[in-house]
Amino acid sequence: MRKIFLFLLSALMIFTLTACGNEGGGDTEKKSAETQQTTAEKSKILVAYFSCTGSTKTLAENAAEVLNADLYEIKPKVPYTAEDLNWNDETTRATSEQRTENARPELADKDANIGQYETIIVAYPIWWHIAPKIIETFMESYDFSGKKVMAIATSGGSDIGASADGLKQIAGQNVTWLEGKCFFKNYAKEDVKNFFDGIELK
Repeated sequence: MRKIFLFLLSALMIFTLTACGNEGGGDTEKKSAETQQTTAEKSKILVAYFSCTGSTKTLAENAAEVLNADLYEIKPKVPYTAEDLNWNDETTRATSEQRTENARPELADKDANIGQYETIIVAYPIWWHIAPKIIETFMESYDFSGKKVMAIATSGGSDIGASADGLKQIAGQNVTWLEGKCFFKNYAKEDVKNFFDGIELK
């Protein structure tokens, strides 16, 4: 009888230790999965774009598709009209803003969750050889510390040139800036893919 009792007691102890071990392993697996998810979230790429005529929106969509990135539209609180973009009239809104150093058009929202991304691609049209002033508003509205940032642009003729220089100053020193590119109106999606191939973004 005692042998049976000891046998049952031993079996109970083994079962208890096994159950505890499996339970601990489950916690470890759960933590590992959570860590992998957090890492995946942090390795995401965001393409943030400002577009009035649709050209830069198309570029941003192409870039996001090639990079498997998220998209965020930088929207002005007061949308630009066709009249605002009349470059032949020096009194128009866009021309006036571009010629005013401290102009900061207000954003419609500040919903870009910059913190969850490692790399931010900022896409914009070239206005008077520089980035639109609303891009400076965008850069001032978020903390880009520790991020990789790249500017890509659309233009009818002007290259990207030094258009990102002012953005770099706003972003601060703790930002890794990658060399960007301007895409002209006759570019193809393949050109976007070829540009990003070989660039370490994550």
